[in-house]
Amino acid sequence: MSIVTSALTSSRRLRNFGLRPLVAAIAVGALVGASLPAAARGPDGIADVAEKVIDSVVNISTSSTVEAKNSGEGGNRGAMPQLPPGSQFEEFFEDFFKNRGGRGGGEKGGGGMQPRKTNSLGSGFIIDSSGLAVTNNHVIDGADEINVIMNDGTKIKAELVGVDKKTDLALLKFTPVKPVVAVKFGDSDKLRLGEWVIAIGNPFSLGGSVTAGIVSARNRDINNGPYDSYIQTDASINRGNSGGPLFNLDGEVVGVNTLIISPTGGSIGLGFAVPSKTVAGVIDQLREYKEVRRGWLGVRIQPVTDEIAESLNIKPARGALIAGIDDKGPAKPAGLETGDVVVKFDGKDVKEPKDLSRAVAASPVGKAVDVLIIRKGKEETKKVTLGRLEDDKPVQASLKAAPEAEKPATQKALGLDLTGLSKELRTKYKIKDSVKGVVVTGVDKGSDAAEKRLSAGDVIVEVAQEAVTNAADVSKRIDAVKKDGKKSVLLLVSNAEGELRFVALSVQ
Repeated sequence: MSIVTSALTSSRRLRNFGLRPLVAAIAVGALVGASLPAAARGPDGIADVAEKVIDSVVNISTSSTVEAKNSGEGGNRGAMPQLPPGSQFEEFFEDFFKNRGGRGGGEKGGGGMQPRKTNSLGSGFIIDSSGLAVTNNHVIDGADEINVIMNDGTKIKAELVGVDKKTDLALLKFTPVKPVVAVKFGDSDKLRLGEWVIAIGNPFSLGGSVTAGIVSARNRDINNGPYDSYIQTDASINRGNSGGPLFNLDGEVVGVNTLIISPTGGSIGLGFAVPSKTVAGVIDQLREYKEVRRGWLGVRIQPVTDEIAESLNIKPARGALIAGIDDKGPAKPAGLETGDVVVKFDGKDVKEPKDLSRAVAASPVGKAVDVLIIRKGKEETKKVTLGRLEDDKPVQASLKAAPEAEKPATQKALGLDLTGLSKELRTKYKIKDSVKGVVVTGVDKGSDAAEKRLSAGDVIVEVAQEAVTNAADVSKRIDAVKKDGKKSVLLLVSNAEGELRFVALSVQ
């Protein structure tokens, strides 16, 4: 089974690192390579690029203190094993762990195990000759001490300028003991599939290692973060390469090596780098503000599925469907509404929700942008002045209040048992007073509604973009959709907390 892992090396993992298989592999590779034409082995310019930039690539060494837990605490790998009462090994292990825990911890060993130092190694690169280096956040996260190790072995203590956890980037500052050479960022948007790239870093603490490969894919989303848009490469990236640069053949940094997918922890040709376009913007903000300030639209969005697109008369399926509007966000005064589909933001096409998330986050706070939406089958343009995204800012939907049904009546539709909201039902399902609509009291097993994860306690707020207040309203709207010849109907559904989502259910 494949796993996604950061390319970070722990020094403890190097003790059993064997070289014999590696030497054999190199020998075989040399024989095979000798029979291949030069073009099959890669461009001749790789050596020139490596020689040009190698001194700008650094190793990042960190140390941190890990608190050891007492043997009675769960989760500690040094804890005494759980043995059956009266076991012949019980006394042996008890004496062993007491003695080990007692060293330096008090006369009777009650002090427990002592905190220990752990070391790890990663990679980085110099972007300013005054002493600024880029690496991954996970390389230095939790470190008590950070050191930059130059290609000639010089070790210099570094300070943390700032980090961005969402893109896993960090900026370090150090004082060079002699002149250093910085590298420049290239344009990752100009990368082509199959283009040669070079990774340099510190795999398995083997500093200054150069590997080459091609760009296997661009804009790769592996669900690792909210702004995933990785460069995929088959250039060998292993543990310890984290934070190292990915170069083009002009010697420009086009990415920061961050993740690998591997069942063993070693390279299998699936490496991922944060594109330089993202890195440059983040680093500029870290240099200026020591933090990242992202644009904020104030909407909650979801994908436009084929069923939803058919319900909204959108062909082909595209865009980001607005499922909620923050009351205090910039979208509300700009006139954006729940049910709008954003298809273009500030001149950039929005094919899926992450396109919108990335574009908004990359936009300056306070910038006025045009947002092209589709509302009830027609395109409209709204002007929105972006706010600033706060990590702890809650996103809540804003809904117009609709009167509750005076006499709740239960009806069956689309495999759902539907009833108008009442005080009793609000109490039973813990539905907030701000939520208006028709409550689901039952779902048929095997129905389309069950497959779309509708459940008792959900509240249907709109049917085909029209508000409903009782079960009869739902039935009427569904009948109207059927008469129009549509295959599905779009429901706006709220949970008990008021969080909204759109669900398209088949009416056939």
